[in-house]
Amino acid sequence: MHALPFSCYRPQPKEAPEFAALPYDVFDRAQAKDYVERHPKSFLAIDRPETAFGPDQDMYAPEVYAKAKELLNARIADHTLIPDGKKCYYLYRLQQDGRSQTGIVCACAVDDFLDGTIKRHENTRPEKEQDRIDHIEALGAQTGPVFLAYHDEPVLDLILSAAMSGEALYDFVDEEGVHETVWRIAREDAIGAISAMLERIPCAYIADGHHRAASAVKVALAKRKAHPDASPDAPYNFILSVLFPANQLTILPYNRVVQDACGLDEEELLEKIAAQGFTVSEGTPEPPELAGRHTFGLFHAGSWHLLTYAPADAEEQDPVASLDCSILQDHILGPVLGIQDPRTDSRIRFVGGIEGTKALEGYAGGEGVAFSLYPTSMDELMGVADAGLLMPPKSTWFEPKLRSGLFIRPLNGIPADLAY
Repeated sequence: MHALPFSCYRPQPKEAPEFAALPYDVFDRAQAKDYVERHPKSFLAIDRPETAFGPDQDMYAPEVYAKAKELLNARIADHTLIPDGKKCYYLYRLQQDGRSQTGIVCACAVDDFLDGTIKRHENTRPEKEQDRIDHIEALGAQTGPVFLAYHDEPVLDLILSAAMSGEALYDFVDEEGVHETVWRIAREDAIGAISAMLERIPCAYIADGHHRAASAVKVALAKRKAHPDASPDAPYNFILSVLFPANQLTILPYNRVVQDACGLDEEELLEKIAAQGFTVSEGTPEPPELAGRHTFGLFHAGSWHLLTYAPADAEEQDPVASLDCSILQDHILGPVLGIQDPRTDSRIRFVGGIEGTKALEGYAGGEGVAFSLYPTSMDELMGVADAGLLMPPKSTWFEPKLRSGLFIRPLNGIPADLAY
């Protein structure tokens, strides 16, 4: 892999806790507006600039992206953000609920995304891509890192552990209770050691940020076309990323709620599910404990049931068909509940596992049907990507989320003499 140190704007340490924000796509429009009103200096005001306008404003209009640039310039002018022209790596550790993951913040080559060295497992939507393309072009910068995973590399772990013995650049607990710590790696020997180890990593996987990655790639391709004689080391030929060892990552389930039972009463619903090859337990008031893959919780009409499925050999050998979210879609959501396209059907709602199974009862109400799933594993994700296949929508929920705004990477670079 080609994963390089980079120069950036970054918040002053005292400003980082207030400025850093959850990714733009975890908020709907009303939630983003409310958050920015309560945190006006948060990076979310720049990431979701429509929050500066009224509810009838077209959130994709040119003046909205111009507002993002205006706000970014204001944060530079008031020294919330400071320029650092020294090309550095950063180590980014997140600790939550007794779990810890430490990633390398770097600039990964666009060509690694294009040739499959960095592998994807999801499709992207053109309108979401275009939003981030317009955002990158308006700011002239990449602001939200792509979340990548790589197969564990013990020697690299030792190098990173030594680098974390120094004083942290940022060290704070965010609003979600995640302890966030960042170290700046500026010594040439440390940069060289990390760079050499990253060159040994054969591939990486997009864990989260497919739209950010696709948008940055398209911006780079457009600039290559406009500037055919530019250096291959031009900043736009690299993408702001964070690389984490796969064994440190936590995937939570991505649960489903359907707003109605497609005209079926409880007995009919359970009979049709059983006819699809599921073992259905007696109903209980409490959600069942899911022991492993191919087990599901079903909530309907005030009761929970444990569903257990035994896939056929051919199904189990298929890296996509054997995913629990595929089994649920192929055998219940589609044939029983009439959800043929979960990407577009307004009857289905996806609920991140961070909300817990009890929340599903409220979303289902008296008429709906909720399903709790066992979380997809990193091995399953990497198996799908290695096969060159795509996962169904909403297959994984990674937690904790990476904060945006800690590293803002200009596409024109920063003069090297502006180094800290």
